[in-house]
Amino acid sequence: MKSNLSSDKNLAEDQLIQRLMNRDKQALSYLYDKYGDALYGIAFRIVGNEDVTKEVVQDVFLKIWNKIGLYDASKGRFFTWMLNLTRNEAIDKVRSKEIRKSSKTNSIDNYVYKDPDMNTQSQVESIGVRELMNDLDEDQQFVLKRVYFEGFSHSEVSKEFNIPLGTVKTRLRAALKNLRKKKNI
Repeated sequence: MKSNLSSDKNLAEDQLIQRLMNRDKQALSYLYDKYGDALYGIAFRIVGNEDVTKEVVQDVFLKIWNKIGLYDASKGRFFTWMLNLTRNEAIDKVRSKEIRKSSKTNSIDNYVYKDPDMNTQSQVESIGVRELMNDLDEDQQFVLKRVYFEGFSHSEVSKEFNIPLGTVKTRLRAALKNLRKKKNI
């Protein structure tokens, strides 16, 4: 479902947020058209199952709709807020009892014949995140990719790659600070 707002590719972020706060369904549709694929890619990378990912993305858009009043522009860009909602929802879903039980009975086809990198990669490229990340130093890129695109927690990155937890958090904070300075994220 394409919204009437889709033709206005330069709808300002603050206008979009205000329209969402005013419960404008066309603004929600525009938001889905513009960011749905990117958020799907992030969730799929963490969840690894199409049906569950669709459920996660639906839950994320419901949260955006119901909790738009909680968004604080002084704490970060709108896309970053949506990305965090998606990441947290996907991680919660993976950790849920429902998913843990179903993953025990998943077919091997789900793991052998799917290429999760393809969908996420194309979505990241389409919204320009790759170009923004190129401006970060290698250490910041590494931590950011693991946490936001691969679903690692801070402590998992620390343990898996033998990086002190404080260093992981510092690199991530610096990366996000640098990205916030960029326009349109």
